[in-house]
Amino acid sequence: MPETATLADSASDIIERLERASAVRDRALTEARLVVRLSANAIRAIQRGELDRAANDCALAASSLATIAMDLGGHPSIYWAGHVQDAMKEVAEANVLLAIVRGHALPTPNALQLEDAPFLNGMAEAASELRRLTLDALRGDDLALPQRYLRAMDDIYDLLITIDFPDALTGGLRRTTDRLRAVLERTRGDVTITLNQRRLEAAVKVRAGKTFEPV
Repeated sequence: MPETATLADSASDIIERLERASAVRDRALTEARLVVRLSANAIRAIQRGELDRAANDCALAASSLATIAMDLGGHPSIYWAGHVQDAMKEVAEANVLLAIVRGHALPTPNALQLEDAPFLNGMAEAASELRRLTLDALRGDDLALPQRYLRAMDDIYDLLITIDFPDALTGGLRRTTDRLRAVLERTRGDVTITLNQRRLEAAVKVRAGKTFEPV
């Protein structure tokens, strides 16, 4: 005969399971907040040109993310609740941005141990973050750097617009991509204007030199 239990016994078992799940959730939330903080620190370090520090923060974030995945192996409802995916998105953003600035190949979701949707959204956020780096680079003399960043933004956008699946699968990627398009067009305009100004200034200097050259 099937095992029977009193209502009180069943309630006790349920409460015990929920208490364990709650403890796991609390730990995951704490670790997820740490991952987000470390990733944000990495992005700020990249903006300051502190790439080694950024790489260290990225590594620490990846370690914390691995701890979350291990803890939530038997709790898929907590894993997919949203905060873990948000942490993954921040990890993707920091790592993709660091790779672009270093001139390295972009990491894959498998290499970073990330789910596909947060990786794609994080990649879009990294491309948007490149606007700030591009504008900073335009203030310098190396005009090849902002053009390289703009090409990276273009490449990411061109990839993302090919991902045409429902938002339930992509985590709202379409909206993120639309925001990236607006950022990309503003950045393209800024780069174009600056390059044209520099060419004009160079042409004026050459013309002035020829005009006042001694006979």
